[in-house]
Amino acid sequence: MQPIGLFGGTFDPVHYGHLRTAFELWQELRLAEVRFMPTGSPPHREQPYATPEMRLQMVKAAVASQPAFVVDDREIRRTGVSYSVDTLTEVRKEFPYRSLCLLLGMDAFLGLPNWHRWRELLDLAHIVVAHRPGWRAPTMGPLGEVMVDHGTGTIRDLHQNPSGRVYVHAVTQLEISSTELRHLIIAGRDPQYLVPEEVRQIIRDTRCYAPRQR
Repeated sequence: MQPIGLFGGTFDPVHYGHLRTAFELWQELRLAEVRFMPTGSPPHREQPYATPEMRLQMVKAAVASQPAFVVDDREIRRTGVSYSVDTLTEVRKEFPYRSLCLLLGMDAFLGLPNWHRWRELLDLAHIVVAHRPGWRAPTMGPLGEVMVDHGTGTIRDLHQNPSGRVYVHAVTQLEISSTELRHLIIAGRDPQYLVPEEVRQIIRDTRCYAPRQR
């Protein structure tokens, strides 16, 4: 059975950079599906600007036309802080023998040693790092050790094993920052061509990024 990709993030808002990365990894890694998993209360950053319900609505709208993209709302429903190790533990219980691939951007991977119980992640899933062409994985420090012990250059390893490998893959980098995108929208500018039209309409109709009163 083909691996399941797990793609988490605040998605505040979801944009074409997220979608293109997920699409290329789905194709290149021959994943059965990519599960978009919006974070409820992220432990390593400020609280999202849009509400969990609004972010979930935007993600659902963004992926509706791609059958291989599905939305998993378990972190939105969970109370308290959302830790990836808890999410992967839940998914692993549902798919005890299936290959699971945690899809991370380069910045998230470089910050991995700051994550809660991060070394346990490879007991539960593979880690796939989407990066810019020409970028090299760390060779020193804890991540360097992980690359030596768990790194692979073969997609076959992701299919033949349920977890335990780190695979680095170059993807088309659309230089869209959610932070800059929020600032643009809050300032009253149009996010057209940065987000899917369905997401743009939700943002316009709900004013979920309206400036906050101080």
